[in-house]
Amino acid sequence: MDDFIWPIRVYYEDSDAGGVVYHTNYLKFMERARTEWLRNKGFNHIALKQQHNFIFVLRKISVDYLKPAFFDDLLTISVHISKIGKASIIMAQQVQRDAEVLCTAEVKLAGINAVTLRPQAFPLDVFNVLN
Repeated sequence: MDDFIWPIRVYYEDSDAGGVVYHTNYLKFMERARTEWLRNKGFNHIALKQQHNFIFVLRKISVDYLKPAFFDDLLTISVHISKIGKASIIMAQQVQRDAEVLCTAEVKLAGINAVTLRPQAFPLDVFNVLN
């Protein structure tokens, strides 16, 4: 499957007083890229919840911080599907500045019912597009 790439500029609010990106902001950058990846596939979180009572939740994340990003850097955040099941998906994500990898993550998302908060299989139309 092709990687999805999303550009993000580091703003002053993303960094500390020294201009270094705060570690939790990498998670925010990756979340934004996953949201835009889903939108690029033709879906969005609001419609999935309204039409299918379906929401994605973060089940597990493993992050490896390799090098710092700085205020005003232009970063690219990639999303790559590693594995997809009936109600979960594993993604590999990278944060890069030019060709330099700054941060990597393995992300597991689960599909749950928005009302019961119990596991729920992907809606068939979503599964067919993602698989």
